Amino acid sequence: MTPTAAALREGPLARLGKVFRTTAFKLSLAYLVVFALLASVGLGYVAWNARRVLDDQIVSTIEAEINGLSEQYTAGGLRRLIAVVERRAREPGASLYLVTTPAGEQIVGNVSRVPVGVLTTPGQYEGPYERGADSDRVEHRAIMRVYTLAGGFRLLVGRDTEERDRLRDAIGNTFGSSLALVLVLGVVGGWFVASRVLKRVDDMTETTRTIMAGDLDGRLRLAGTGDELDRLAQNLNLMLERIGELMHGMRQVSDNIAHDLKTPLTRLRNRADEALRSAETPEALRAAIEGIVEDSDGLIRVFNALLTIARLEAGNAPDAAARTFDAGTVVREVAELYEPLAEEQGLRLTLSAEPDLPVSGNRELVGQALANLLDNAIKYGADTITVSARRAGDAVTFHVADGGPGIPEAERARVLDRFVRLDAARSRPGFGLGLSLVNAVARLHGGSLTLADNRPGLSVLLTLPLARP
Repeated sequence: MTPTAAALREGPLARLGKVFRTTAFKLSLAYLVVFALLASVGLGYVAWNARRVLDDQIVSTIEAEINGLSEQYTAGGLRRLIAVVERRAREPGASLYLVTTPAGEQIVGNVSRVPVGVLTTPGQYEGPYERGADSDRVEHRAIMRVYTLAGGFRLLVGRDTEERDRLRDAIGNTFGSSLALVLVLGVVGGWFVASRVLKRVDDMTETTRTIMAGDLDGRLRLAGTGDELDRLAQNLNLMLERIGELMHGMRQVSDNIAHDLKTPLTRLRNRADEALRSAETPEALRAAIEGIVEDSDGLIRVFNALLTIARLEAGNAPDAAARTFDAGTVVREVAELYEPLAEEQGLRLTLSAEPDLPVSGNRELVGQALANLLDNAIKYGADTITVSARRAGDAVTFHVADGGPGIPEAERARVLDRFVRLDAARSRPGFGLGLSLVNAVARLHGGSLTLADNRPGLSVLLTLPLARP
């Protein structure tokens, strides 16, 4: 059953729960909570600051009125103060006035009752009060200040806080509705984002199940957005490409072993059978056994080469610790080793190596790759073999050229595979693993192997990056 069919059989609640369990929805919810907290703190600060400003304005207004009324009392006495307070108390607004005797009896004002002890304690006070015009004795709240005049008379001036409280309630209501709207939009947005992400993840899951079923050619679809899922899909596709190459190589190795090693194994078996049937003397039997041992050593070398190539292509080189060495020294050592063999074949070997060519990697593997190239050049070359090592930009190039028959251009990519031998080379000893090993060493060190025409002969260029200082 495909994931799409399974999703169709799921109920709405199951699909919704699946969306809610996604990382995308959880992240969206976390961002929503953080945003709501920040918005609450910000709006709370605005409300607190607005209330503080309003309180400061009320207190300033009260102070100004008290100063003005005390001047009226000083200039005209109690009669003028009563006239002014009586006039102001009749005006509409939130201002509160009250003038009492030293004993606390009301003389004039629009305040009928305040808590006990307020009038006897000069200073600022915020609390309940009742207006004289309220028939239902409704309790209000106000910021008030009590001031003692000369002669013991008391003056109370205040401002009702109804406007301030209405502003606070408006801010609170706005915050509540806004927060509810943000929560709803956040949940819907998180569900939308999570469902889109889940759809892409389900597509990836379906593709991976197809690949696990055996279709190694399947690839994850890219949305083209360049987001993290696209980058993940690209990396997974590259990984699948690499796995496909390795699987193809394994199948090719298996086929090549079945075909190319069948002949030497058959020859080994026939030689042993012949020794058992026809060896009449110990010397003949010994010679037959020595031949069998020689063939066995050849097969062991083949399997060792296959194992080395497999490790190199997997990125696991024997003694893989990278060390910096001089490429010119390695070329000279390998050339000195093969120079006597070239002279036996009637060939002239010329060497050219620049100084100071640092390469970081496995010295033994690079030396083995150069040895394979020289061995091939001696086997198939003619007249002169040239070996060189020089700097080319940020790389070191090893060049091995011979004057032999060369390799046709159409066959140069194929001869890098395992067990591939051209018809002209089948009369020579070997199993067709030399260039495969050289190519694996080049790839392990981040380099390349190039085959070209030497006119006549073959020109091989092994390029490795210079070591960083």
